[in-house]
Amino acid sequence: MPAKLPSDIAAKLLAWYDRNARDLPWRSPAGANAADPYRVWLSEIMLQQTTVAAVRPRFEEFVERWPDIESLARADDATLMAAWAGLGYYARARNLIACARAVVAEHDGTFPATEEGLRALPGIGAYTAAAIAAIAFGEPSVVVDANVARVVARLFAIAEPLPAGMPAIRAATASITPAARAGDFAQAMMDLGSAICTPRAPLCLLCPLSGACRAFAGGKPEMYPTKLAKAARPQRYGTIFWAERGGKVLLVRRPPKGLLGGMRALPTGPWADSPPGLADPPVSAGWRMLDGTVDHVFTHFRLQLALAVAPVERHSGESEWWPIADLESAGLPTVFAKAARAFRRAG
Repeated sequence: MPAKLPSDIAAKLLAWYDRNARDLPWRSPAGANAADPYRVWLSEIMLQQTTVAAVRPRFEEFVERWPDIESLARADDATLMAAWAGLGYYARARNLIACARAVVAEHDGTFPATEEGLRALPGIGAYTAAAIAAIAFGEPSVVVDANVARVVARLFAIAEPLPAGMPAIRAATASITPAARAGDFAQAMMDLGSAICTPRAPLCLLCPLSGACRAFAGGKPEMYPTKLAKAARPQRYGTIFWAERGGKVLLVRRPPKGLLGGMRALPTGPWADSPPGLADPPVSAGWRMLDGTVDHVFTHFRLQLALAVAPVERHSGESEWWPIADLESAGLPTVFAKAARAFRRAG
């Protein structure tokens, strides 16, 4: 582990946080003893690979609809999945309701207060357990998200590329995490990384820790943390089908497991390494290919969808006919919502 920094790092950061903490709907004021575990947990699940700006209004919608763990545990699965649309990985939504039900059934509606107890719940990994334990229960847990990793890599000038450098970053974070106000310290590190110690053009002259920062002293803070070059995402292709009847469009339910599992969707054929054309349409019809495509980027691959349309009189499979004028209420995942807009523009 890198040599220790000055012992007043936490004090300086907390003093800065007391003046500059972001006002977020899932937070308690700086210096408060603890935050609501339900709100902390919900926000941390939503914030995985999603920005604060995108999460804030969605979080407020969720807590208005499901204000506590008991109400969320009673939620209908399909309703919750529809409400999650646009927040990324739907596996997180499935884990969200599974976790809520586990907390109610196994813990009388009260979240465990330790990292170990939290990690035993569905969908809560090491980082999320540490964040909830620190922020909601004041445990001196070591919380390292992307913002914290960047701040600590620069403070200690940790040159080992990510992800291999994460153990060193965690150890360095542990060395400066205080026993008191651990939750505020974790949130202060997140805020510092978001507002000051940004990936590009960090505002070092405004940073309360610049005097102790080794990357700043070296004159090249942007160099940290170093990362190995990412492999290019593979490209996949498919066809998406718009089957229309009497002002309604055919929607199907995707398989419960796998990508976008359990969600309403427009029918698609196979996703392959080359364009599949009209392979595997949802029903035999006079399908017509439209000009243009819909492109979407998933975490592990890029997808390009060709567009096919047809008037359809009947369909015998498991499906539902949804009013086109009210399609926004169907809770379609982003890729299918994009495709629906493309079809409707094409007229």
